[in-house]
Amino acid sequence: MERSRRFELVEHLSNPELDEAIEEAQKADETRLVRRLCFVKGLHEGKTQQQAGDAVGVSQPTSSRWARAWNDGGVDGLRPRFGGGRPPKLSPAQWDDICTILEDGQPWTPQEIHALIEDRYGVTYHPTHLARKLRASGMHYAKPRPMDPRSPDDAEEILAERLDQALGEDEATDEEDPVVLGFFR
Repeated sequence: MERSRRFELVEHLSNPELDEAIEEAQKADETRLVRRLCFVKGLHEGKTQQQAGDAVGVSQPTSSRWARAWNDGGVDGLRPRFGGGRPPKLSPAQWDDICTILEDGQPWTPQEIHALIEDRYGVTYHPTHLARKLRASGMHYAKPRPMDPRSPDDAEEILAERLDQALGEDEATDEEDPVVLGFFR
């Protein structure tokens, strides 16, 4: 036998106003707030906390917490609040300085980047996190290779020879018309 708790819900908004608040939260891309407002809409429709919580996929303690937050503060009470997290090790100005140094003195190895940051600011990053921060700054790791190490030394001469054979050109014509090659579907 299922026990149902009766919870006194404060009606901060009417059903049409609640629908409008859900729509506004969707437009603002506040997915967490949308989910919480849908939970409250379920309560407005007469569902128990457990049923309304199951409909949006949250546990009973979370549904109780959301219902109390709604009663205490309405829509603003349901809005997620974040503590901001841990402050970054480097300030934005310091990070911009590092990015400028890295762009000017390319190429850098990951070990050299770690050493640079540690020597300059006394800060260390985990290699994976540093790679993520560099990608977020628009930098990508690549091995600089001006030539493919597997190509033969006379690759350009071989290409010219094969092009002459493929295009049927012989040595007697000295036309300076450029040849444009491309790959088409």
